[in-house]
Formats: sequence, C-alpha cells, structure tokens
Amino acid sequence: MYVYYVMGRNAMDNNAAGHHVVVVGGGVIGLCVAYYALRSGKQVTVLEREPEGGDNCSAKNAGMVVPSHFVPLAAPGMIALGLRWMLNPESPFSFSLRPALIRWAYLFWRHANRAHVDACRALLCELNLRSRELFVELSSEFDYGLAKRGLLMLCEKQQTLESEASLAETAAGLGMDVEVCSARRLTEVDPGIEMAVAGGVWFKEDCHLDPDAFLSGLRASIMNMGGEFIYEAEAEGFVREAGRVKAVRVSAGIGRSVEIEAEQVVIAGGAWSPLLASELGLSLPMAAGKGYSMTLSEPVQLPRICSILAEARVAVTPIGGALRFAGTMEIGDRDFAVNERRIQGICKSVSRCFPKFNERHFDGVERWAGLRPCAPDGLPYIGPAGPGAGNVLIATGHAMMGLSLAPVTGYLMARILGGDLPDIDIAKLTPARF
Repeated sequence: MYVYYVMGRNAMDNNAAGHHVVVVGGGVIGLCVAYYALRSGKQVTVLEREPEGGDNCSAKNAGMVVPSHFVPLAAPGMIALGLRWMLNPESPFSFSLRPALIRWAYLFWRHANRAHVDACRALLCELNLRSRELFVELSSEFDYGLAKRGLLMLCEKQQTLESEASLAETAAGLGMDVEVCSARRLTEVDPGIEMAVAGGVWFKEDCHLDPDAFLSGLRASIMNMGGEFIYEAEAEGFVREAGRVKAVRVSAGIGRSVEIEAEQVVIAGGAWSPLLASELGLSLPMAAGKGYSMTLSEPVQLPRICSILAEARVAVTPIGGALRFAGTMEIGDRDFAVNERRIQGICKSVSRCFPKFNERHFDGVERWAGLRPCAPDGLPYIGPAGPGAGNVLIATGHAMMGLSLAPVTGYLMARILGGDLPDIDIAKLTPARF
C-alpha cells in the first residue's frame, strides 16, 4: 500500500514553476534535497522504501554537525589500525570481506595516504562550515534543538591527546576555532559530567541537535511547500528514452510495478544507492558501514557539550534531557543484526571515560542499528550520474557525515537541478570518479 501526502497550499505554484523532481530516498540527504529543490521552485516527489514513520540511518544517529571532521575515512594508518581492531570483537571496527567488497577494499587501500587527505581536507572543511551556516538558517524556521557549543574530542591517553593536538593545529590553519584542553580545563568547559581523561580538544564550531526532530521538521516543511511523499515505495529501475530517464519504476507488490514520471531524478538511497545506479550502467563502489546507538532517557550525569571518545570512536550527545551514545563501523552486508560484543565495547569505553556510568546503566536499553553509505575514498558522491542518464543526479556516500553534510548537499543539488553551477568546487565528488 502506498501512502500519499500532497499539500495543496503551494502545489499549484510548484507545478507551474518547472520540472518535476523525483527524489529516491527519504533519509536526511533525500529530505534536504527535496527541501532545497522545493525552495528553488521545483515540484518534488520523495520515494521512501520504509513505511510512514519507519526507521532509517538518520533517525537515531549521533546528531552532530562536525566541521572538525575534515579528514576522510580513507586516511593514513587506518588500514593498520583496522587490522588490529579486527582481532578484538569489542573494538569499534570490523570488516566482513565479501566478493562484492573486494574492489571497495582495494580502492580504500589506494586512497589511504597523506596525499589524499591533504587534497581533500579543505573541501571537507568548506562543505561542513557551509552546512553549519545552513543549519543555523534552518533553526530559525523550525526547532530541532540546535546547540552551538562545540564538540570535545576526549582522550584517555596522553599519546592520543598529542595526536589530536596535532590535528587541532591543522584545523586552526584551516581557520577553525579550536582549543587543546588539559583535564582540568575540561572540568571548566563542561562541569556537568565527571571525566577520567588525559585531556581533549574543543572544536568550538561544531554543534549537536536532535536528529529525529530535524527529520520531522524537514518533512513538515516539505509538505507545507507542496511536496509529495510516497512511502513503502522501493525504486527498482527506470524507464529511459533518448539517453534520459522519463520515469522511475517502483515495486508495487510481487511481480508488479508502477511508474512515477520524472523530469529529473536524484538518487539519495543511502547504502542501497548502488543497486539503483547499476540500472543506469554506473558503478558506484559503496560499503554499508553499520553503526549502533543507545539512548539513556535518565542519565546519571548530563553534559552540555557533545563529545567523541577518541580511542573508542564513541560519540556522546545530549539530546534534551537524554544522552545518546553511538559508535562502531562494521563494514559488510546490508543487514541490521546487532552484535552484542560491539555494544559491550561501547559500554565499557563509556564507563572508563565517565566514571559515574557503568555497564549496568545500559541493561534493557534499546540497541539501534543504522547503515552508513561509505565510499572507498571517504568522500560523498554528489553530482550528475553521467552519460546515458543526463537528468539523474547522485547524492549519497556520506559515511559518518550524512547528517552534518545534508543541508549543503541539498543546497548544491538544488543549484544543479536548476541549471546553475555549484558555488563550491565539487569536482572531486563526481559519482563517475571510479
């Protein structure tokens, strides 16, 4: 069954304004694309494979806006670190080598070097800072708990702190406001939580928010502007004519499909995007990186500032009066099975860094899993699909920065859909780069 929402207030204006855009994917990237496309005068239909109110990778993530994350996933030392972590079932990383991931792994190896990081960091910083500006603008339209207090990178060991301090120096060189903090200084920065750490780095331009409230606000805004949602709609292919897509084929039950006509299409289906891109003859190397989160509704202590536990790669985010812990990167299949050993790794790291917490606090707490779409070079795919599909754009592969980069991705997509050049050089993000 399909659930349609059509808001009539602006629908006639949108119909008269120009092209009909079909956005495949109702996660945070797809919603931001739809939002900014509608603002530019497009008529928009969003296809979402989940039912109305269903879950997706955006709903219960860490909720962080991170200009501090200017180093791509493919970076020096990541392969050696990943191999060490794979020996520990409670570590924040695992890799299930499948035939379909061999090419992805090779491309990751090719890009895990200093030259790649140096070539990408200015772009990632610019994208995240622009996205932060857009988050601030959006917070004036609807409330989603945006807190502009920065992010603390907390380090248990002095060696880790020295490494993070070096990264902070690079961040300062990129124009970011950053402070290296002793353990004593951290108690002044955020006195609301006891920390057992050597020190940390305070990235003052980072933010945090309630991702579920952000998604709800986007959906409401899209409908108020005349956008249409079709739920339980899994895109399975295209109808093409003269090198362009004229309709998206959507599954409508066993052996049946319907066609949703489109003048322009944006594939923003997260980890499922490569399946659809292959229908256009486009190879889109992608791995599903599974992450977990748990939310304590009544934590024993509540920090004011979000943080990342550097050694364990665990994100900690205050959301209202609750406290969310998120982490792990399990590269493998598109499944949502929860590995309790990885969960225990998260719990143990929390109790080490925050002594007032212990593993029992997580007993009975829901374990949530989401799949991050990870490109092998650590950069998102943003731009035209390429020859043979002149009216199709790709917006996916954001890995851990999906929420953080969502507004700027939507903004850039709207410019391209409208025939304008992006005002940020995104040549490195072309979906045809592999």
